[in-house]
Amino acid sequence: MKNILITGGNGQLGQSLKSASAAYPQFNLLFTDANELDITSAESLAAYFSANQIDACINCAAYTAVDKAEADEENAFRLNFQAVLSLAEICAQHNAQLIHISTDYVFNGKQNVPYAETDDTDPQSIYGASKLRGEAAATGYNPDTIVVRTSWLYSEYAVNFVKRMQELMREREELSVVFDQAGTPTYAGDLAVALLDILQYKADHSDASLGGVYHYSNEGVTSWYDFAVTIKELTAATTTVLPVTSDKYKTAASRPAYSVLNKEKIKNTFGIHIPYWRDSLVKCLRRM
Repeated sequence: MKNILITGGNGQLGQSLKSASAAYPQFNLLFTDANELDITSAESLAAYFSANQIDACINCAAYTAVDKAEADEENAFRLNFQAVLSLAEICAQHNAQLIHISTDYVFNGKQNVPYAETDDTDPQSIYGASKLRGEAAATGYNPDTIVVRTSWLYSEYAVNFVKRMQELMREREELSVVFDQAGTPTYAGDLAVALLDILQYKADHSDASLGGVYHYSNEGVTSWYDFAVTIKELTAATTTVLPVTSDKYKTAASRPAYSVLNKEKIKNTFGIHIPYWRDSLVKCLRRM
């Protein structure tokens, strides 16, 4: 049985991995959060890896407060860059596979075709810049690191767009949601399964060189407005949802206007099936 360290275990992806883990008895998932393991401390990581014989790590921990990061650059880079470098170093020392989760915010959102892994990065926010720096640190120190960029993550856990829309639709008669930002919602339950499938594939193909950057989101394209309208329809809410442009909804950090990800590489490399975003939303709402 392989020991798999999950950092950020109390976040929505960490909790989704916990739910998915029952179908992978070959893996012993060890869930930690900041209280159990300080990933910004090289000493704490060294002690934990030595005590638990870690075979792989899925790094779900991140500074994800996108707007707050604009005024909190030091802490954003401490968790999204420096901690990732420490994880890459300790994983290399213990010959443990590192899977690091990144974001569509590494792109500037000015493209109009799905972003491939080889497209130029140009983050427009502190959050995006810190995540890109973390990617470079992880793959630069250890080329075997697998970086998985994702977008618009939601689940039945923690705080996310789907849960927030449901709350607002219960409280208000009218909602305004931006319609000029296009992307793809990603159900964390689907991503969790994909990550565990990647670990299994890596175990079965231990000699293969699989390190690098991959993209994963659900299939399809939508806007935040259409996403909200779909939530309304599927939950039979009566709230009126109005489309507005992004300039009517000011935020501290710039959001990509277009952040659709091309998933051909991850599908072709690992043989992963990716569900359509609306089908996964239905599945998530049922689980709620």
